[in-house]
Amino acid sequence: MYDIIIIGAGAAGITAAIYAARANLNFEIISKDVGGLTLWSPDIENYTGYHNLTGIDLVEKFKEHMADYKINVKEETITKVEKKDDNFIVKTEKEEYETKSVVIASGSSPRKLEVEGADKFEGKGLAYCATCDGPLFAGKDVVVIGGGDSALAAALTLIQMTNKVYILNLTEELTGKDKALSEKVLKSEKVEVINNAKSKEVFGEEFVTGIKYEQDGQEKTLDVQGVFVEIGHIRNTDIVKDLVELNDKKEIVTDKTGATSQPGIFAAGDLTDLPGKQSIIAAGDGSRALLSAFAYVSKKG
Repeated sequence: MYDIIIIGAGAAGITAAIYAARANLNFEIISKDVGGLTLWSPDIENYTGYHNLTGIDLVEKFKEHMADYKINVKEETITKVEKKDDNFIVKTEKEEYETKSVVIASGSSPRKLEVEGADKFEGKGLAYCATCDGPLFAGKDVVVIGGGDSALAAALTLIQMTNKVYILNLTEELTGKDKALSEKVLKSEKVEVINNAKSKEVFGEEFVTGIKYEQDGQEKTLDVQGVFVEIGHIRNTDIVKDLVELNDKKEIVTDKTGATSQPGIFAAGDLTDLPGKQSIIAAGDGSRALLSAFAYVSKKG
């Protein structure tokens, strides 16, 4: 019987684990990977105490901090969380864990591009992480699909290694709110923004050679070797959807303590209904949720 199971090992989950270790709780942190979407951030300039470092660098700092407390992430995929009397069963593809409380910080996953050829060419020129896969396209022409901050961040990463970066934006103008990021991208001579562009098909032979899109009722083609998709994220909340209240975005509804509608389950990070989906905000959420879970477990006895 664990005091707390932490689900997810991004900024929120790792911070929660560090707090749990410091409180000498009997806990596990379980996640299919370590770092979450922080790994995908090309440049982080607003994480207090660190500046001008990549997401990969920041995750390495997280790992060093966990090592100080001998925290090991169980790299397993969670399939479901179920209630058992006053406790919970956390099921993975390998094991089942019984716990008095749960901190869910499993974040979000990229929204998939649903056009002809997208599934076929995933991993063969179509990617969802510019930081991870960008170096494979050095000197090539690529397109970023999307118009928000994540699309702009991807473009900024790709500018540094590719020959040309097109941004296919569905709306009349870019929707990114980070003005500093937008200015960096738009001042580059390598970038061309195409607004009112709806993606229609990714095509190629063995690998991607181009993309078709529709603009003003006309079908057009871009000859590119890489397609990077940045059209938003889906919250990873299905594993608790039968236990906690979700809003219409499938985000977990929490109060100011991180508590959900289910006593004993707390939530932190990008999958909550709180505004501000950033690593530093997720880390703060993780500490708050863990402290609330600790108080719950202490009272429960």
